[in-house]
Amino acid sequence: MSLVDSHCHLPLIDGGSDGMTGVLARAAAVDIEHMLCVAVDLETFAGVIETARGYDNVSASVGVHPNTEESAEEPRVEQLLRLADDDQIVAIGETGLDYFRSEGDLDWQRQRLRTHISAARESGKPLIIHCREAADDLLKILREERASEVGGVMHCFVEDWDVASAALDLGFYISLSGIVTFKNALALKEVAGKVPLERLLVETDSPWLAPVPVRGKQNEPAYVRHTAEYLAMLRGEDFEELAAATTDNFYRLFSLASRAALVTTV
Repeated sequence: MSLVDSHCHLPLIDGGSDGMTGVLARAAAVDIEHMLCVAVDLETFAGVIETARGYDNVSASVGVHPNTEESAEEPRVEQLLRLADDDQIVAIGETGLDYFRSEGDLDWQRQRLRTHISAARESGKPLIIHCREAADDLLKILREERASEVGGVMHCFVEDWDVASAALDLGFYISLSGIVTFKNALALKEVAGKVPLERLLVETDSPWLAPVPVRGKQNEPAYVRHTAEYLAMLRGEDFEELAAATTDNFYRLFSLASRAALVTTV
């Protein structure tokens, strides 16, 4: 049963001597049929879109991560719309709030998030949301800016069930990374058991956060299968049912992503 890695950073993965070809071949070998390559700033966006254009089973997003504090070019709505006007771009982000890594007056983060929501609403493309230790402000802004009109995903979710429930009420999906496989992620495991299957996604966030049993290694899309298998066990569901549901969920949310046949050779 094939899977989708709903959030990865392919240009940041060291593929070794095989490069990107090796990364994608290893993913295909374990039936990973599609990958969403997510942008984190404007300076490296060219590499993201180039990767998506080069492979039928890769799509991309455009956005500036909340921790990209010294971006040479702060995103503007018009600029995001222009860059998003491409068949390869299926989402706006990743954007959001992160009060863990950034300190001081973070109004610039909140304004950046509002800019991305405006671009998402105008383009009709869903949001990819990053949140760390900023849930109250994040949910407030999502409501104020009517993010529910386009929806999106709370990627690499690490918050509690109250936050997950509020995001679900706004029409967002919950995406779980390898963190859920970590022994000490007890609260997250509880959330993982409660998210409705029809609103669940899986991701690697590679090259970071490799799941058990490969924790400590560089992460890559092939490893999303470990996370999906663990989630099926945790939730008491059949793996094939979970794989089919999360794959269908991905294409329903990111409706512009091409559901091509699984690439077995690259």
